[in-house]
Amino acid sequence: MNSKARTVLTAGVLAVALGLGATAQASAGAPRSVSGKSSDNITRIANFYGTYIDAVTDEDSGNLGAALRSHYLTADFQKELNAWEEQEHADGVLRAQNVPLAWKVTDNGTAKYTEAVVTLTWSKNSTTKLVVDMTRDSGKIFHIGEKGIGGK
Repeated sequence: MNSKARTVLTAGVLAVALGLGATAQASAGAPRSVSGKSSDNITRIANFYGTYIDAVTDEDSGNLGAALRSHYLTADFQKELNAWEEQEHADGVLRAQNVPLAWKVTDNGTAKYTEAVVTLTWSKNSTTKLVVDMTRDSGKIFHIGEKGIGGK
């Protein structure tokens, strides 16, 4: 075996020993896709939470987060949220002081408005569920809490 072949073999063994081979295989999966419709309130809630979490994670000094709140939340709920944050010293949209690692939005039904359950994942074994209520006509969020306005 020549020295060039020995170097390649050694590098390959070292890569497997360090787990680099597994990383390369794990990232070579099938393409993922995400879909939604701008006319669908569940998509709107998911878009809001995804973008809001990105803004908070990116530490945008409140600029994008404030703009998102203005766009997606009713004016009355923005005031209510500000009061909650003042009292609780936490982010009212996330109901926490930290930023979640992941989120999922699930339709929870209702006829007069849209209600969704937002599951925020903080770690492997830690999640929080919030109920988000949105008007059907304006597509604005008017409630975030542990229970929906209907008591669910």
